Amino acid sequence: MKNLLYGFWLTVIILSCSSDDRGVTEEDVVYRIAYNVLYDEEADDYEVFSMNLDGSDKKQISRSPGVDWVYYAHADKVYFLSDRDTAHRHYFLHEVDAHGNGIRKVYDVRLADSWMGSRKNGSELVVRPFRTVDSAFHIIDLQGNLLQRVEPDLAMINDPTFSPDGSQIYFRGSPVPMVRDSMFYDELFVINVDGTGLKQITEYPRSDTTARWHSYKAGPPRWNLIDNYITYQSMQDGQYSLFATTPDGSRQWKLTDKEMSEGWHDWSPNARWLAIEVFDKEQSQFDIALLNWTTKEVTMLTDTTYKYQQAPVFVEVK
Repeated sequence: MKNLLYGFWLTVIILSCSSDDRGVTEEDVVYRIAYNVLYDEEADDYEVFSMNLDGSDKKQISRSPGVDWVYYAHADKVYFLSDRDTAHRHYFLHEVDAHGNGIRKVYDVRLADSWMGSRKNGSELVVRPFRTVDSAFHIIDLQGNLLQRVEPDLAMINDPTFSPDGSQIYFRGSPVPMVRDSMFYDELFVINVDGTGLKQITEYPRSDTTARWHSYKAGPPRWNLIDNYITYQSMQDGQYSLFATTPDGSRQWKLTDKEMSEGWHDWSPNARWLAIEVFDKEQSQFDIALLNWTTKEVTMLTDTTYKYQQAPVFVEVK
């Protein structure tokens, strides 16, 4: 399976304009990739693992017999949701370093199953509380203090991240609740942190009927900080692929064209690397691939040891 996936990825054709070499190398920074693994399916035990950029030195870093799921990393800290010390799938925010040291609870408020982001050099996070707790995004500090609520006037909001300057929140949302209905469409939105200026920035092709009600029309937004655009996964033409949009939504384009499906992903801060969850159309095997955005070389980092290996994020190694 690993060789098959690697062969598919070697044929990838990048449709967008590629980033040139701007000399932003960050040679003094060493990264690992943190990602999620279904460790024990029968026990519903998900664990956070980390590995080197060549796929070596894989290690379990969350270590709890429940659901631990990484959704963000900044500098040397991995932020993950966990139901440890609480009810099953009642998530609270925790942090840990790339090697599994210093696990601590960050926020004592139940959170939704959602990606997150940070600003002010990682000193403030934006998170999504569970729907029965609050209908707004929470901006918090690393001591778990609530600094601000931001409440878009939408029925469904999730997966927030800050703009690079921290003045706006980009997120996945919908004017109607997420229900088992083919008419549900999630899109990417932006709102100022003071609650003004709500704007939809993506538009799913309504002629495309290949996505099921629960499929991402627009998945969690991820920033390419060097070229200043946002990428997201979307089920179009019967397959998950990566798409991109300018921050104002004035232009959208398909990022890649290949045989494998693409899902959750993350850019390295210098935009040299793109870590992507890849899987077959039957969703029988999920792996993590690493794309060198300059050379377009692809390395498959995982194998079939585990069926579900998902949601990669870059974390610095101290």
